[in-house]
Amino acid sequence: MIIEQIRLDNGSAVGLKLDMEHAPLLVIRAKKGFVMCGYLNMETANKLGDAAVRVTGVRSFEDVLNAKAVDVSEAAKKLGITVGMTAKEALEKML
Repeated sequence: MIIEQIRLDNGSAVGLKLDMEHAPLLVIRAKKGFVMCGYLNMETANKLGDAAVRVTGVRSFEDVLNAKAVDVSEAAKKLGITVGMTAKEALEKML
C-alpha cells in the first residue's frame, strides 16, 4: 500500500493506493470527504452520508486529480460538487 500526501491549492489530502490484481484501488481523502476509483460503491457512500466522488479509468493519483466525476454523493452535492467536475476541484471543496 502507498500512502502519499496530496498537495492542493488550499491544503492537502491523503492518497491511498493499493495494487490489486488488474488495477489499483485509489482513494484520496480530504477533511470533508473523498474521491474514490470505480472499485468502490457510491450507494454505500450515500447510505452512510459521506461526501464522495467517483472517478473511473485511473491508475495513479495524478490520474485521479485530473479525472472528471462520473458520480457524486448527495452529501458532496451539498458542498457544491457536480458530475463533470475534476476530482481536484471536488477535493478543494472538501478541504
